[in-house]
Amino acid sequence: MAVSIPVSTASCEQSFSALKLVKTYLRSTMSDDRLSNLGVLSQGRQTSDSLWRDLADDLQGELTGNVEKVVLGLLMIAPMYDAYELRTAIKGSGTEEAALIDILASRTNAEIRAITEAYMKEHGKSLEDDIEADTSGMFKRVLVSLLTAGRDESNSVNETQAVQDAKEIYEAGEACWGTDEVKFLTVLCVRNRNHLLRVFEEYQKISGRDIEDSIKREMSGSLEDVFLAIVKCLRNKPAFFAERLYKSMKGLGTTDSVLIRIMVARAEIDMLDIKTEFFKAYGKTLHSFIHGDSSGDYRKILLELCGE
Repeated sequence: MAVSIPVSTASCEQSFSALKLVKTYLRSTMSDDRLSNLGVLSQGRQTSDSLWRDLADDLQGELTGNVEKVVLGLLMIAPMYDAYELRTAIKGSGTEEAALIDILASRTNAEIRAITEAYMKEHGKSLEDDIEADTSGMFKRVLVSLLTAGRDESNSVNETQAVQDAKEIYEAGEACWGTDEVKFLTVLCVRNRNHLLRVFEEYQKISGRDIEDSIKREMSGSLEDVFLAIVKCLRNKPAFFAERLYKSMKGLGTTDSVLIRIMVARAEIDMLDIKTEFFKAYGKTLHSFIHGDSSGDYRKILLELCGE
């Protein structure tokens, strides 16, 4: 797992508590001669890029597997971690559409702009170009629309427009033969949250169905997944991530890529809310699910991120 650790004092970086967690964990696993480099963690990463790269190399020499992925993820600033996850999702053969959806459907305009800048800085390529080259059809158009970071982020609700938007979505889907996905894109990727919540209420009145049920009826595959993710994030982002975590661990086996990505990315943003929504939806704590679905040092560090 080759990765570089960038230096930044941006407000979106992981806070000292995450770094403290990493340092505490590594004290029990790393040799004494390499622990000296960990002093930089208490300095808020205001150090030279070369020192951070040396530290990353040291960690890669000491850690393996999922533990390595968690620790190195925690050391990255937030936009760089998202950029790294997106790059991992689209490079090589095949594409992990779930990673593209989880990240792009849930981030704010400012966060998406920071991700695209970090991607260009680290990889020397345009994230939009790479996604366009690796996806197709309407799914590609939705992702590119999200990448433009053009969503209205005001709190205003235009009642007349909300009713019109609801009618147009209904006429583009349930009310006609076939589905005009462009209309869904135009409304769901551009309007602000408060306005769309009002649109969803009007849609229920007009169609007799919840918007999520209609998306499931009218679409399939990755397009269905991305539109559902957008709606769920607009309604309740912590609940969306709680559902993603639950699905990553339920049944046989664990989708570690999803589990790690969400635990690392949301640890210091809305983990308390995610845990609340998880218990509300599934009647069990996230802590208990992780404990029963992982083991060893991997379990230890995930439970530290989760908290009681």
